[in-house]
Amino acid sequence: MKLPVSPTDWLERRWVTPAYAGWLLLFLTLCFFGAATNTMAGWLYVLSGLIIALLFLGAWFPPQVLKRLAVERLPIAPVSAGEDLTITVLIRNHSGQAKTLLQAWDLLPPALGRPQGQAIEAIPPQSIHRWSYYQPTSQRGIYRWQGLELRTGAPLGLFWCRRRRPLSGKAVVYPQVLPLRQCPLIDVIGQEENPQWQSQRRYQAASEGVTKTLRPYRYGDSTRLIHWRSSARLDIFQVRELEVVTGGQDIVITLDSGADWAADRFEQAVIAAASLYFYAQRAQFNVKLWTAGTGLVAGNQAVLETLAAVQFSEPAQTPLPQRIPLLWLTGNTDSLGQLSGYSRWLWFRPSSQAQLPPGLSHRGLIVDPDENLTQQLQQPLPRPL
Repeated sequence: MKLPVSPTDWLERRWVTPAYAGWLLLFLTLCFFGAATNTMAGWLYVLSGLIIALLFLGAWFPPQVLKRLAVERLPIAPVSAGEDLTITVLIRNHSGQAKTLLQAWDLLPPALGRPQGQAIEAIPPQSIHRWSYYQPTSQRGIYRWQGLELRTGAPLGLFWCRRRRPLSGKAVVYPQVLPLRQCPLIDVIGQEENPQWQSQRRYQAASEGVTKTLRPYRYGDSTRLIHWRSSARLDIFQVRELEVVTGGQDIVITLDSGADWAADRFEQAVIAAASLYFYAQRAQFNVKLWTAGTGLVAGNQAVLETLAAVQFSEPAQTPLPQRIPLLWLTGNTDSLGQLSGYSRWLWFRPSSQAQLPPGLSHRGLIVDPDENLTQQLQQPLPRPL
């Protein structure tokens, strides 16, 4: 929805609009001209003509000042919600004369904040003015805007002139990542029923297998892996490195973005998804993110940008991954019973009165809206009844 534009703003953006001094001189001109008409005094005609000439010059100069000014925006580094964006704009003066008494207004989107401005005393000829400012953020998202306005009343200050320059801007505000020291929900996911996890555990406990190479013994190596024949021949302990026959544990953080959510609960779910993703990555899991709108996403930057842009009630583009342990983040209890036995869930309770269906409590955690999210994500799973 566009806000209504006043006639003075419309005139200022397309030509010029009088300042307070300009309106005052215009009123005096009409008074002097009326008095000259009544008295037929020549000096009043001359005075009216001089003021009209001054007003003409005051209206002609401001558009000329704004000519041959080019603007450029430097890339904006992404930040997390709560941090300040650093926005830098370069204003280039391509003319052979100095540009003085300017105002620059960066037209930020309303969701990010009010337009930011700066007064510029002078830009020397063939030079660049660098304008940097910090914009606070409180909400994750990807913000885009398309314009910057230059305004001046120079040199007489009788008329204002404003011109818009096309200047695209894109700011990415990532969701907050909570510092989780532990997360039993991630640590135990898939260990009981997932065949891949069991295969990996058997491999790690094995002392027999296909030898990939031999290397010198290092402190902490298991003595069961020492190759005694090579060690006797080389007179130094040699340790066998076995061929890896299985990969790491796969986990997919799945955000139920296709469902309808309360806005505050969905924001908590996005923060939880980001925090759990990086915790699983630190725990050496092969972790990915899934949302209804984007499907599977891997890589830190791609995941953070996906979580910055995700919205609830978005159309589903890809189905849920199969045969992989899932960590299902949802506000809808109907979907909890459809998960596989080696998957887990986080249910973001919409209110303190909402109840979980029986028989599911040992496979996930309930996130209450009024309690600390960091502490809840670090709680152990309840034991089955």
